[in-house]
Amino acid sequence: MKQYTTLQFSKRHKGVFIRPKHCSYPVMVVLLIMAVCTASAENAGVEGPPVQVNGVFPNLTVMAKGTGSDSEAGIGALIPWAEKLWAVGYVAHIRGEGLGLYEIGEDMTMRRHPAAVTGTFANRMAHWPSGQAFIGPHAIDAGGNVRTIESLKKYRLTATVSHLTDPNNKVYFLGMEGRFWEVDVRTLESKLLFNLVKELEIKNAKEHFKGAYSAQGRVVVANNTYDEKEFSGRRDAGRLAEWDGKKWTIIERNPFVGVGGNASGDSYGGNTIYATGWTKSSVVLRALVKGKWQRYLLPKASHTWDHAWNTEWMRIRHAVTERLLMDVHGMFYELPALSYEGRIWGIRPICSHLRVVPDFCHWRGLFVMASDQIDHDEGQPQSGLWFGNIDELWSMGKPAGWGGPWWETPVKAGTVSDPFLMTGFDKKVVHLAHESDRQVSFTVEVDFLGNGTWKTYASFSVPAKGYVHHEFPDGFSAHWVRVSVDRDCTATVYFMYN
Repeated sequence: MKQYTTLQFSKRHKGVFIRPKHCSYPVMVVLLIMAVCTASAENAGVEGPPVQVNGVFPNLTVMAKGTGSDSEAGIGALIPWAEKLWAVGYVAHIRGEGLGLYEIGEDMTMRRHPAAVTGTFANRMAHWPSGQAFIGPHAIDAGGNVRTIESLKKYRLTATVSHLTDPNNKVYFLGMEGRFWEVDVRTLESKLLFNLVKELEIKNAKEHFKGAYSAQGRVVVANNTYDEKEFSGRRDAGRLAEWDGKKWTIIERNPFVGVGGNASGDSYGGNTIYATGWTKSSVVLRALVKGKWQRYLLPKASHTWDHAWNTEWMRIRHAVTERLLMDVHGMFYELPALSYEGRIWGIRPICSHLRVVPDFCHWRGLFVMASDQIDHDEGQPQSGLWFGNIDELWSMGKPAGWGGPWWETPVKAGTVSDPFLMTGFDKKVVHLAHESDRQVSFTVEVDFLGNGTWKTYASFSVPAKGYVHHEFPDGFSAHWVRVSVDRDCTATVYFMYN
C-alpha cells in the first residue's frame, strides 16, 4: 500500500500529495513552491488576522469620526454577554456624536451597534433573573437583542445595582448628577426616586456621583467631588452614603468613587461591601462588614488622581471568579472577598500605573482593560482596549506610594489612628512631626496577623515642635500599622513606601 503525506495550507485548499519513496528532493521542492504560489494566488485579497501589538488591537479603538467628539472618547464599561464582549463609549457632558454601544466578536472585530446612543455612560450589570445585561441605557438579552431605556439615554449613567425589595423585576440606576431611578427590567419604564444632591446635602459644589452597590439590605453610593477647596479644608462636598429603603445616611464627607463587593453568604464572613475614596493624606477604604462600617487607609501611588475629574473610573470588580481586583489612585490591589471574624486583611498591592482604567473583565480567556486615553487636548479623542493575561499586571510599575493617617491634624492624647496598609512594599519609612510646645511620644503598633491583634513596634520621642523619622529594616512588614500619641497636639504621621 502506498503512503502519502498531506500538506494542508488552509481550509480553502486541497492537500498536495507527495510520494516520498518515488520523488526526488528537487521534485519535492518544486511541488512545495507550486503549492505555496497557488495558495498565495487564491488568498489574494483575503484579509489577514487583525494587527495587535502587545495585547492592543488598533482596530478596536473607540473614536468618533472626524470631529464628532471634541471632548473625550472613553470606554466606560465592559461586559461579556451573548457570546460577545460589549463596550460602551462615553463623551464628556453628553456632547458629541458617533460613539455609543459596541459589540466585539471572537474574531476581534468590532462594530458600533445600530441602537448605539452617544452619551456619558459607565454602568453595567448582569441581571440573571431577567436574562439581560444592562450597559449604558441599554438592555441586552441572551440572544444579543438590544433595547434602549429611552427615558434615561440623555443622562450620564454611572451605576446599575440590584433592587432592595424586588430584585427579580427591578434595578436601580445612578446618574452622575445625583438622580436615582428605579427601572422595570421588562417594560424598561423608569421612575425617579431621589435627587441625591438634596438628600445628601451637597451645597456650593458640583456633584460628581460615581459607583454604587447594593447588599446587606442597603444601597451604597459614592460622590467624588474634590478640588483645591477640599484639599485646603474649605469645603467637604464628597460623600459616601447608604439607603436602607427608608432613609439616606451619610457615612463619610470625603470624596468616594468605587463601590463593590462579592455576592456571598456567611461562609465568606458576610456579603461585605467595599468603597474607596481619599483624603488629603491617604486613600480611604471603607468596608461594611455584617452591618458595621470599618475604616482602613492605603497609600497613594500618585498625586495625579487628587481631583474629581482625574479619578474616572476607579473600580472594585471581579478579576476572576471569586477574586476581587481593586484599582484606586494609580495602584492595583488584590482584595480578598473574605471578612472572617469581621476583619479585612490580605490586601496586597500588585502594581502602580498611570493608565485610566474605567473597567476591566475577563472574556474568552483574556483579561481586558478599558481606557480613556486621548482627549481633545492631544488631538482626536480616542481610547483602546488591552487584552492579555491578568498576571501581566505584576510586570507594570512596581508598587510604591505615600500617605498616612494624619497631616497636620489636631489629635487628642491617647488617640489611635486608623490602620494603614504596610504589606507589599520593599522600602518603608515613617515621618513623625508635631506642633506642641512640649515633647510628644508617638507609639507605632503593627498587626502582622491582620485580625486586630496589635503589638507595639516602638515608641519615638519627638521634641517640642520637632521631627523624627524612622526607616524600617529591609524585610520587615505587617498587614497594618497604626500610631498613637501621649499628648494633645497637631500631629503629622506620614509613610513613604518605595
